[in-house]
Amino acid sequence: MPAKSSTIVTGLTAAALVAIGVLGFQASASASGPLTPVRGDAPSAGEKPAAGGGHDKKDKPPAPAAVPAQSGSGKRVVYALGAKRVWLVGADGAAQRTFAVAPSAVSPLPGAYPVTSRSVSVTGSDGVAIEHVVRFASVDGVVVGFSAAVDGSTPTPGGARAKKTGGIRESREDGAALWDFAVRGVKVVVVR
Repeated sequence: MPAKSSTIVTGLTAAALVAIGVLGFQASASASGPLTPVRGDAPSAGEKPAAGGGHDKKDKPPAPAAVPAQSGSGKRVVYALGAKRVWLVGADGAAQRTFAVAPSAVSPLPGAYPVTSRSVSVTGSDGVAIEHVVRFASVDGVVVGFSAAVDGSTPTPGGARAKKTGGIRESREDGAALWDFAVRGVKVVVVR
């Protein structure tokens, strides 16, 4: 009987190692990786690419919006109030990523602000569970920062937005990228 017991233990050990390997692979596949290259807004679900397999000049996606002039130099997050867009700009001055955001009810004045605090997950002032919170300014006692709603929602005008909230909402994917990029002390430049 001892030979049977060792065979069972060996089999169980092998199965456990396989399970650990699969779980490790799944975790690494879902973890936020390096910043993705700058891209334009993705086409909507209803849009179809033009015929020709992408070899025609007219098939190219639109170029991403350029980093706003007068946004400074060096590594920084650029937030354009009017365009409702954010750029993650590397130390070399090149945009590493750009994406649209839903602005907060309270906006900071144009200028440069350091990232002052960060939270992995909290409940927003509008009662929504949010993650990857990066705070950088305060306006009349209202803290302003970037965040992503865990449920993927973005605020709608009126309702909770009638309150003075400072949450600039982004998609969960963009929120993870900004979280990785904008550590405490990184400059956030707000432009019109």
